[in-house]
Amino acid sequence: MDQRGAPPVFSASAELDGAHLRVVVTGEVDMATADTMLQTVLREPAERVTLDLRRVTFFDSAAIHAVVRLADRLPERLAVLPSRQVTRVLEISGLAGQPWLRRD
Repeated sequence: MDQRGAPPVFSASAELDGAHLRVVVTGEVDMATADTMLQTVLREPAERVTLDLRRVTFFDSAAIHAVVRLADRLPERLAVLPSRQVTRVLEISGLAGQPWLRRD
């Protein structure tokens, strides 16, 4: 199938601005891609980390596990910006009240 012009199934890009790391994730975060997301965040040391998941279309238990691991490793330094799909999965899993989850 020709996918020219279609959005990527998964991508994770990082931008370091001083002490703030912003990682933008697009597409599907699942067992095959969750570790890439995790490693993209951990690659650059930063005082503040924003994990922008607003372009994520699928988020499974491996993705949840990766975000929880990041929250454990980056206490009080992590902010997660969820898409509607991510918000729903976190609500179902009981994580909607976590301090790292932002709904700006």
